[in-house]
Amino acid sequence: MASPTGGTITTDGLYTVHSFTTSGTFTVDKSVNVEYLVVAGGAGGGTNGGGGGGAGGYKTASGFAVTAQGYSITVGGGGAGLAAGTPGQGTAGSNSVFSTITSTGGGGGGGAAGTPANGNAGGSGGGGSRGGSTGGAASPASQGFAGGNGAVTNGADGGGGGGGGASEVGAIGGTSFGGDGGDGNSNSITGSAVFYGGGGGGGVEGAYTWGLGGNGGGGNGHNGSPVAGTANTGGGGGGSGTGVGGAGGSGIVIIKYLTSDFAATAGMFLLF
Repeated sequence: MASPTGGTITTDGLYTVHSFTTSGTFTVDKSVNVEYLVVAGGAGGGTNGGGGGGAGGYKTASGFAVTAQGYSITVGGGGAGLAAGTPGQGTAGSNSVFSTITSTGGGGGGGAAGTPANGNAGGSGGGGSRGGSTGGAASPASQGFAGGNGAVTNGADGGGGGGGGASEVGAIGGTSFGGDGGDGNSNSITGSAVFYGGGGGGGVEGAYTWGLGGNGGGGNGHNGSPVAGTANTGGGGGGSGTGVGGAGGSGIVIIKYLTSDFAATAGMFLLF
């Protein structure tokens, strides 16, 4: 029997690991159980005291049954940050998909250009902008956490809330500081512990304290140049004080199984 194909193939002791950093196909020629990690793309951050982008949805489990076929793998891209002076929210991240498993893209961080904006719901919710905006919810539930609320003030010194992360809510923004993004989850499916799904930090104008991105690829907030979420972590982009919000980081799909499940069986022949 042939070994499965697709993605970048590595080994971890007794296991084989297929990592998809872009969309592709996982092909298997027998029924086996696998472990998976599916992380969606993170969302873009807001502007003008904007909230951080929410992290992409995070799903992982073992004992998932696959059958002999080719499985289309979708790796979600990160969403764009909100343009300066534009009301609304950063662009949501895109979904990542493996078989029946779908992780939902992160929710965009709100912007406070003209009218304060709430963060959008997503795998993890985006942070709300300054002006008392609320953070977006984690929807559907269980893939991440909500974004933090923005500062009550709508003045130039008000900070946006942090984007939600895979393991905790984004922090609330305040006068003269942006909220930190929620941390992601550590996962060792590749053999090494890596954090995925950190929320973006909230932005604030001027020489104040910008929100830090959550552990797991979340981008830091800033005044004019927020940090994008890290590629293939599902991290949310940082919110901006006056510039364009940071873009979200792309997601990832990883599949792992026992190498011995596909080992050739040696035949025994007797000659007469």
